Amino acid sequence: MKSFIVFALCAAVALAAPQRQAYSGDEKEAAILKYDNNVDVYAYNTLVETSNGIKTAESGTLNNQGKENEAFVRTGQYAYTGPDGVTYSVSWTADENGYHAQGAHLPQ
Repeated sequence: MKSFIVFALCAAVALAAPQRQAYSGDEKEAAILKYDNNVDVYAYNTLVETSNGIKTAESGTLNNQGKENEAFVRTGQYAYTGPDGVTYSVSWTADENGYHAQGAHLPQ
Protein backbone atom coordinates (compact mmCIF):
# COMPACT_ATOMS: atom_id res chain seq x y z
CA MET A 1 0.00 0.00 0.00
CA LYS A 2 3.00 2.30 0.57
CA SER A 3 3.81 2.17 -3.13
CA PHE A 4 0.28 3.36 -3.94
CA ILE A 5 0.75 6.39 -1.66
CA VAL A 6 4.10 7.17 -3.32
CA PHE A 7 2.45 6.85 -6.72
CA ALA A 8 -0.39 9.17 -5.70
CA LEU A 9 2.12 11.81 -4.58
CA CYS A 10 4.10 11.49 -7.83
CA ALA A 11 0.92 11.77 -9.88
CA ALA A 12 -0.11 14.92 -8.00
CA VAL A 13 3.29 16.53 -8.66
CA ALA A 14 3.14 15.58 -12.36
CA LEU A 15 -0.34 17.03 -12.74
CA ALA A 16 0.76 20.28 -11.13
CA ALA A 17 3.70 20.74 -13.54
CA PRO A 18 3.34 23.79 -15.80
CA GLN A 19 2.93 23.26 -19.53
CA ARG A 20 4.73 25.51 -22.01
CA GLN A 21 3.24 26.46 -25.37
CA ALA A 22 6.23 27.07 -27.68
CA TYR A 23 9.62 25.44 -28.25
CA SER A 24 12.49 27.72 -29.16
CA GLY A 25 15.15 24.98 -29.45
CA ASP A 26 16.23 25.56 -25.85
CA GLU A 27 15.64 22.41 -23.77
CA LYS A 28 14.18 24.56 -21.00
CA GLU A 29 11.47 25.78 -23.40
CA ALA A 30 10.22 22.40 -24.68
CA ALA A 31 6.44 22.23 -25.04
CA ILE A 32 4.22 19.32 -24.13
CA LEU A 33 2.68 18.14 -27.40
CA LYS A 34 0.69 15.21 -26.07
CA TYR A 35 -0.43 14.38 -22.56
CA ASP A 36 -2.78 11.63 -21.51
CA ASN A 37 -3.28 10.61 -17.90
CA ASN A 38 -5.84 8.15 -16.56
CA VAL A 39 -5.81 7.39 -12.85
CA ASP A 40 -7.98 4.93 -10.99
CA VAL A 41 -7.67 3.74 -7.40
CA TYR A 42 -5.89 0.54 -8.44
CA ALA A 43 -4.47 1.38 -11.88
CA TYR A 44 -3.13 4.23 -13.97
CA ASN A 45 -1.52 5.03 -17.31
CA THR A 46 0.28 8.13 -18.49
CA LEU A 47 1.65 9.23 -21.86
CA VAL A 48 3.73 12.36 -22.53
CA GLU A 49 5.41 13.62 -25.72
CA THR A 50 7.37 16.87 -25.89
CA SER A 51 8.50 19.14 -28.71
CA ASN A 52 12.16 18.24 -28.14
CA GLY A 53 11.49 14.56 -28.96
CA ILE A 54 11.09 13.08 -25.49
CA LYS A 55 8.43 10.36 -25.32
CA THR A 56 7.39 8.51 -22.20
CA ALA A 57 4.60 6.09 -21.30
CA GLU A 58 3.90 4.37 -18.01
CA SER A 59 1.18 2.18 -16.54
CA GLY A 60 0.65 0.46 -13.25
CA THR A 61 -1.76 -1.84 -11.48
CA LEU A 62 -2.20 -3.11 -7.96
CA ASN A 63 -1.76 -6.89 -8.02
CA ASN A 64 -3.07 -9.24 -5.35
CA GLN A 65 -5.22 -6.52 -3.81
CA GLY A 66 -5.90 -7.09 -0.12
CA LYS A 67 -3.55 -10.06 0.13
CA GLU A 68 -0.27 -10.41 1.98
CA ASN A 69 1.72 -10.26 -1.28
CA GLU A 70 -0.08 -7.12 -2.57
CA ALA A 71 2.23 -5.15 -4.86
CA PHE A 72 1.93 -2.22 -7.21
CA VAL A 73 3.46 -3.25 -10.55
CA ARG A 74 4.54 -0.56 -12.99
CA THR A 75 5.84 -0.79 -16.55
CA GLY A 76 6.96 1.89 -18.92
CA GLN A 77 9.24 3.13 -21.62
CA TYR A 78 10.88 6.37 -22.57
CA ALA A 79 12.96 7.67 -25.46
CA TYR A 80 14.98 10.80 -26.07
CA THR A 81 17.64 12.08 -28.47
CA GLY A 82 21.02 12.46 -26.82
CA PRO A 83 23.53 15.26 -27.50
CA ASP A 84 25.24 12.87 -29.95
CA GLY A 85 22.08 12.75 -32.12
CA VAL A 86 21.33 9.13 -31.19
CA THR A 87 17.82 8.21 -29.98
CA TYR A 88 18.01 6.29 -26.71
CA SER A 89 15.10 4.05 -25.70
CA VAL A 90 14.52 2.32 -22.37
CA SER A 91 11.81 -0.13 -21.34
CA TRP A 92 11.41 -0.86 -17.65
CA THR A 93 9.40 -2.62 -14.97
CA ALA A 94 9.17 -1.90 -11.27
CA ASP A 95 7.55 -4.37 -8.91
CA GLU A 96 8.13 -6.21 -5.64
CA ASN A 97 11.43 -7.46 -7.11
CA GLY A 98 12.80 -3.97 -7.82
CA TYR A 99 13.43 -1.81 -10.86
CA HIS A 100 14.59 -3.46 -14.08
CA ALA A 101 15.53 -1.46 -17.18
CA GLN A 102 16.41 -2.62 -20.69
CA GLY A 103 17.90 -0.64 -23.53
CA ALA A 104 20.38 -1.26 -26.33
CA HIS A 105 22.80 1.20 -24.72
CA LEU A 106 22.53 -0.27 -21.21
CA PRO A 107 24.87 -2.98 -19.89
CA GLN A 108 23.35 -6.46 -19.58
